[in-house]
Parts: sequence; C-alpha cells; structure tokens
Amino acid sequence: MQQGVGGGAGWGQPGHHAAVPPQPPVPPAQGWPVPAPSAAPPHAHAPRHAPPPPGPEATGHIPLPPAASGTGGATLAVLLIGPAGAGKTTVARHWASTRSVPTAHVSLDDVREWVCSGFADPQAGWNDHSEAQYRLARRTCGFAARNFLANGISCILDDAVFPDRPVVGLGGWKRHVGPALLPVVLLPGLEIVLERNAARSGNRRLSDEEVARIHGRMAGWYGSGLPIIDNSDLDVEATSRALDEALARSLTTPAF
Repeated sequence: MQQGVGGGAGWGQPGHHAAVPPQPPVPPAQGWPVPAPSAAPPHAHAPRHAPPPPGPEATGHIPLPPAASGTGGATLAVLLIGPAGAGKTTVARHWASTRSVPTAHVSLDDVREWVCSGFADPQAGWNDHSEAQYRLARRTCGFAARNFLANGISCILDDAVFPDRPVVGLGGWKRHVGPALLPVVLLPGLEIVLERNAARSGNRRLSDEEVARIHGRMAGWYGSGLPIIDNSDLDVEATSRALDEALARSLTTPAF
C-alpha cells in the first residue's frame, strides 16, 4: 500500500511526478500596479543583470517650493518714514520678525527713551536740548545698524523724517547707516493718523494739531521718487507685504 502525503514523491508511481498542466497568469486587480516578475530560482543558469537605475521619484529628492517673491534673503538696510500714528514701529517689527533671514528692528523712539533722567520730551517744546537728543539717538541707531549689517543681519529703522530737512533727515540717515539705505514712506490718510494717535499713551501721544502739522509736511514726499505706501485700508500683515514688494522694486530700480 502506497503512503500518501508526506516527504515521498507524491501520488502515482514512486519516483515519478504527475504532470501539472500550465496555469494562465492571474490578471491584476483593477487600479493596482502590475507586480514585478519574481527573481529566477537559485538553480537557474540565466545571466544576472544589474538592477535598472532608480527613476526620478526614487532618488529621495524633495522638490523645493517656488522662490519667494519680494526681498527674499537679501541683506538690507531699510528706513521706514512716516508721521506719528502711521504704524511705522508696528509694521517695521512685523516685517523684521517674518523674514526668512536674520533681521533686526531699531526704533528711534525706543533709543531716545533710553535717556531716563533728563529726557527731553518734544511735547514740552522743541529746543536745542531735544534736538541734541534726537541727533544722538540717530547716530546711535546708525551705529547699531552698521554693526548688524557688518555681521550679515538686515536692519530696519523707523523715524519721522521730513522732506524739507534733507541734511538732518534722509541725508543724515544715509551718512549714519550708509548709501545703500533704502527709504520707504508710510503715509495713511490724516483721519487714520489722528485715530491711531488718539489710541496712544504717554509721551508718544501728540496733540491733534501737531499730528496734522507733521502729516502735512510728510505730504512733501509725493513727487520725491521714494516709494509711498498708503496703508489707510491695510492691516499690519498686508502693509508688511506691501513694504517688502516696494523694497524689492527699489533693489532693481533705486529711486533715491
């Protein structure tokens, strides 16, 4: 009696294998990739070939996003000009904090207020004492900006620079920081400036008459060739984007 299933030769005569009819290949399921052919058995004598080189999707390469518009990674020295209540400090700080490269913000008003005892408040009247402290603050800001730039860090400064005083205004800033300084004017409407100034407190809040006078003098920047941003209807983020776009244009076609 023949033994059945086990380590023997199988069913039929000893030492003989039953012929197995060839089976058609099983078609792949709809929507799935066709599996690669299996490797040849170890006893096959077919010549071995090196595997094909990996395709472009098998290299591990991660495609980069499109290059950012605006100033990108440029190292810049920027002067943001505008009247009190224009939003210079807020916009400058936001622009500096959202860039992809190291960028510092230096506020003239902050540096002025480093003087504690003996601070010359312009609200009490403009005189030689307050003028001297403004000049000192500008020189200090310029020194800080040059130091940042020398170490590869961009810098944005903000100040209420008047177009009718070029020697101590824009010209003075370029002497303190360098000729590559990029000025941009932030000039919303008078109603907006008055509203924002009313929300301020301390020695940074000016009288409505003073705000209107400063705003009127700032209108002299129109026709100067400097980029001017009217941010009356823009929030901080939108104004920051407009600033970056204006600076990008200034890099290719300097206006001053």
